[in-house]
Amino acid sequence: MKRVVFVVFVIVAVLPSSAVADSPSSPPLPSGRRLRNIVAAKFPGRRVLIGGTTGSWAFGTRTGQVMDREFSYVTPENDFKQAIVHPDPDTWRWDRADAWLDHIVKHGQVLRIHGPISPQCSRWAKDDRRTPAELERTMREFMTALCQRYNGKPGVISLDVVNETVIKGRWHTDKKGAKWEVPWYRIGQDTDKNQTPLYIKMAFEIANQHAPDLKLIYNHHEDAGAEGSWQRIKETISYLREHGLRVDGIGWQAHVDNGWATPERIAKFGALIDWAHANNLEFHVTEASVWIKDGVTAETLALQAKTYSAIVKTLLEKRTTGLVGWNTWHIDDPHSWNRHHHGGLFDKNYAPKPAYYAIQKVLEEAR
Repeated sequence: MKRVVFVVFVIVAVLPSSAVADSPSSPPLPSGRRLRNIVAAKFPGRRVLIGGTTGSWAFGTRTGQVMDREFSYVTPENDFKQAIVHPDPDTWRWDRADAWLDHIVKHGQVLRIHGPISPQCSRWAKDDRRTPAELERTMREFMTALCQRYNGKPGVISLDVVNETVIKGRWHTDKKGAKWEVPWYRIGQDTDKNQTPLYIKMAFEIANQHAPDLKLIYNHHEDAGAEGSWQRIKETISYLREHGLRVDGIGWQAHVDNGWATPERIAKFGALIDWAHANNLEFHVTEASVWIKDGVTAETLALQAKTYSAIVKTLLEKRTTGLVGWNTWHIDDPHSWNRHHHGGLFDKNYAPKPAYYAIQKVLEEAR
């Protein structure tokens, strides 16, 4: 008699770590009204935007569920950047960016495109062998394609045209190697008093021509009290407008430490918003983080809540003079870009932290 041997093959699906960590179960539901419902009821007409950030990777995960539940205003973290869309000279990948189009319509959201012309560009664009002419051609090609593809799409309302152009009052330039740099600086500079990098004007020219339906934002990353840098930004916006170019708003990437919101800093923050509104500019906190760096305790969580609250409260106090926006850069701690500093509104179990309820309270009590 022959012995028959059955061989059973077991197929194991290897999933991304974020997908493995996220079960289909719903995240805990906070008490009170959802943030998006408060905004819709109290601030109609989109004069106040309260939003959150994640990537298309989060769709269907608990991180994505929290985003869709809480926010009607969203910012994709990396999906529209050149490093993702155009990773090498012969490759265009629009799938991650395109995935947002149906998603925001389905969930009743509006979207800001983040980071097209910035240090977040492809490594091949940072190759030191690139000539100014090559860089200009590359930048124009990418910016034109992006604007033409997403202008007029339902729910897409604004665009960070340039990002992180200045450091400590000086232009953010290129460096040797593929470091955190702005290779576009090598395209050249204008002859104005600030010798404004030509790529900034070129980017706004392309956006003005090919994205007429989008609000055009000049985004910056330093502290609201970095007066030298903000003065350079203000002068650059005047420069752009003198050349007949539309600039609709400024954005501040508010990555701050726990306890940042002292009276002096809040006063400087408020003055920056006042300047924006006095010059017919929207003001957006485009990336909100309050970092807990000294351990998560009841005291540090309470201070984080107070810091978040003070920033949002200041924005809401300025809403009568112009549009204001606020966008958390970290929905939950596990998916923060710095997981050790606990900057999110929700903890590792997706439960709301005191910071969430502090923002909820400020929104509900706004007069």
